[in-house]
Amino acid sequence: MKLLYGVQGTGNGHIARARIMAAAFAQRDDIDVDFVFSGRAPERYFDMEVFGNYQTLTGLSFIYKDGKVRKWDTVKQANIRQFIGDVKRFNTSQYDLLINDFEPVTAWAAKRQGLPSISISHQAAFAYNVPKSGNSMFDTALMATFAPTKHKIGVHWYHFNQPIIPPFVVDKAISHSKSNHILVYLPFENIDDIRDMLEPLADQTFVCFHPDIEQASTEGHIQWNPTSKVHFHRALQSCGGVVANGGFELSSEALQLGKKLLIKPLHGQFEQLSNVFMLHSLKLCQPLFQLDTDVLEEWLSSPENEPITFPDNANLLIDWIKQGNYSDTKTLCETLWKHVQYGDKTRERLLSLAI
Repeated sequence: MKLLYGVQGTGNGHIARARIMAAAFAQRDDIDVDFVFSGRAPERYFDMEVFGNYQTLTGLSFIYKDGKVRKWDTVKQANIRQFIGDVKRFNTSQYDLLINDFEPVTAWAAKRQGLPSISISHQAAFAYNVPKSGNSMFDTALMATFAPTKHKIGVHWYHFNQPIIPPFVVDKAISHSKSNHILVYLPFENIDDIRDMLEPLADQTFVCFHPDIEQASTEGHIQWNPTSKVHFHRALQSCGGVVANGGFELSSEALQLGKKLLIKPLHGQFEQLSNVFMLHSLKLCQPLFQLDTDVLEEWLSSPENEPITFPDNANLLIDWIKQGNYSDTKTLCETLWKHVQYGDKTRERLLSLAI
């Protein structure tokens, strides 16, 4: 079976999910996969060895500044002519199926050329009846047209009796690795604004990763690091808590490790607002709607989260993909959710969230 796998490259969460899938595909000899990424300059990708001879395209991406989606800037920078040309030039004839994680070029090329396609993404979950916050008619239309596919499987922290599967999370807690530092990952915020929030809390060590940092350095109690998969996950394993934007993958990893979360959703990004809404409803995060030292200081004394165990083996999903009956999701979903273990308090709160 020959698969085309399209991945949105704007944020690291899509790539992190694709890494888990790529590692699982690499263990099999019955499926061949070509990965395509778009939405980021080619030189800005890192730790991509697992994807082999991957391809990058311009695609479409959102412009962020100071923690906000700049919709007008997004429209202005979009090279529609390039996008349409890439869609028309992309040849899907050698593939049996497209798997898509919110990547628009491969989605539209597959639609145009009649290649079977399926979305497996967190964004796909919002096509179903799940908790949402801040979504407008524009957001609904965007989700439906940005990267259209014939079939959709959502990825979320609960199924809500919909065609939704849990995230795959590989990292397991290491009991002897606990430290007192706080991991800070706010890639869409201005570095000076982050520094202003952290500097007054001199008794707390912060380990910060940011895409604009080119070389590691230390400023008193603040450590600044360039983005790196290995170093980031080492810091995540041993941290005492995570301050981050509202992306899905990092939150999922932190939830499995039982790390407390202080989450600042991107303004104008309803997916992240919805993530914070759900996590806060489950008392698994504290919202941070602006960079605020007082809120951060109060959160530092909050307790750890109850860990959530998510599945770590994607082979059940790959077997389902190979079978080819993409309208039948019931058995797949039921099987994968049996591998999820919630804490007692989280399970009780989920019942009140059921919609």
